Amino acid sequence: MTCTVHVAWDERLTDYHFGPGHPLAPVRLELTMRLAREFGLWSQPGVTVAAPVPATDADLELVHDPGYVAAVRTVSGWADDLGAHGLEAAQQRYARAFGLGTGDQPIFAGMHQASALVAGATLAAARAVWSGSAWHGASIAGGMHHAMTARASGYGVYNDVAAAIAWLLGQGAERIAYVDIDAHHGDGVQSAFWSDPRVLTISVHQHPADMFPFTGLPAETGGPGAEGFAVNVALPARTGDARWLRAFHAVIPPLLAQFRPQVLVSQHGADTHHLDPLARLELSIDGQRAAHAAIHTLAHDLAGGRWLLTGGGGYDLVKVVPRSWAHLLAEAAGQPIDPGTPTPASWREYAARRTGLTAPEQMTEGAPAVFRPWESGYDPGHPVDQAIMATRDAVFPLHGLMPM
Repeated sequence: MTCTVHVAWDERLTDYHFGPGHPLAPVRLELTMRLAREFGLWSQPGVTVAAPVPATDADLELVHDPGYVAAVRTVSGWADDLGAHGLEAAQQRYARAFGLGTGDQPIFAGMHQASALVAGATLAAARAVWSGSAWHGASIAGGMHHAMTARASGYGVYNDVAAAIAWLLGQGAERIAYVDIDAHHGDGVQSAFWSDPRVLTISVHQHPADMFPFTGLPAETGGPGAEGFAVNVALPARTGDARWLRAFHAVIPPLLAQFRPQVLVSQHGADTHHLDPLARLELSIDGQRAAHAAIHTLAHDLAGGRWLLTGGGGYDLVKVVPRSWAHLLAEAAGQPIDPGTPTPASWREYAARRTGLTAPEQMTEGAPAVFRPWESGYDPGHPVDQAIMATRDAVFPLHGLMPM
């Protein structure tokens, strides 16, 4: 089906940059948007691309303490004047009290404005969805799901996803589902709505025993009055496409069908891929593409088509992130790219000039991306089925559903 989608994008979003050598390199966004353009997505019917404006302090304070926003602005100003390495010891200590100036979140000039623009992009996409100007809203630069109320975390300064959800609640939304398929637990979004039954947060991620942020066990089910509204599927390393998709479909569709969200919000970290240097879930582009399509279908079937989608993690900058997210944008536009399609030669040449790396020649890896449905039977000896069952046992009864 052809869908309407508002893409919040401006090249200034690549100013969110922690410096050379940092895993969250903005070239991944640049290559994604260029690949999508090469496939003609921006000229498709119903697709609009517009530059967002930075989130205001009031927007950010929907989920962040005012003192934290002020601290980010202060530290950003110091970096503007002195450079991150020119800060005095007292300034460094002040910054680190808010999670800034660390290896994960180095201080950089323009940090507040760049971070606010990322949040503004996700808010713009949310506004398009809620106003009805587009069925879907896309913020590929967004998905900074680790940032906390008063602390930067996991490459996130401001939690754009949580701010957008809070804005939607403020507009009158009563049921919002958040689905996070990043390899890392969506802890910041879960924390923001821990005790709010209007928001169902579901995170499918690598087991926290050996994965930042070391949270996201099935027993984390929500605060008082919201028991069962935090859902965590903690999968073992080397899960692969078939078992990952089995877990996704065993948990997410039944819960969403019961919850009936008015808006579906999703975070599509591409770090589940087998080439990612920071995670070990070992999916293919084909598996990720299947997940994007499944979430799109759930948005239409269960949320009236209202779908806000963001990027997230993903640290193979050329072979993985651009292909996965180009598929995501094409899916949102209702114009999915055939998995056997070659990547455009002009894009490969640009990627090589830009990064010095060889870009892939095909849009996927030709993996089958099929799975055995949960209804076909539970295998109590398999660690992935054990993980699925742990989640279903923890939350399904709280929603009136049977674990088996």
